[in-house]
Amino acid sequence: MRIDCPCCGSRDIREFTYKGDALALDRPDPDAGDAVWNDYVHNRDNPAGPTRELWYHEMGCAAWLVVTRDTVSHEIEAVELASAAKGDVA
Repeated sequence: MRIDCPCCGSRDIREFTYKGDALALDRPDPDAGDAVWNDYVHNRDNPAGPTRELWYHEMGCAAWLVVTRDTVSHEIEAVELASAAKGDVA
């Protein structure tokens, strides 16, 4: 599998580290309450199909990326810098 890094171009997946669901970009407010934080920390969806994931280009430019990938076929639909995608995550 290859990821098209916006900074470096197409790279082998071994250059990247998977960091989890892109939901991590949408953290609750510090004073959101125990129930909200418990849900954020412990509950995750496990979708079969398109999902947004956070990846780190560890062996390249050190960029944080949001990769939209189908978890069934592993087809990558989109890649964007996490800093640009932060407002889009809901």
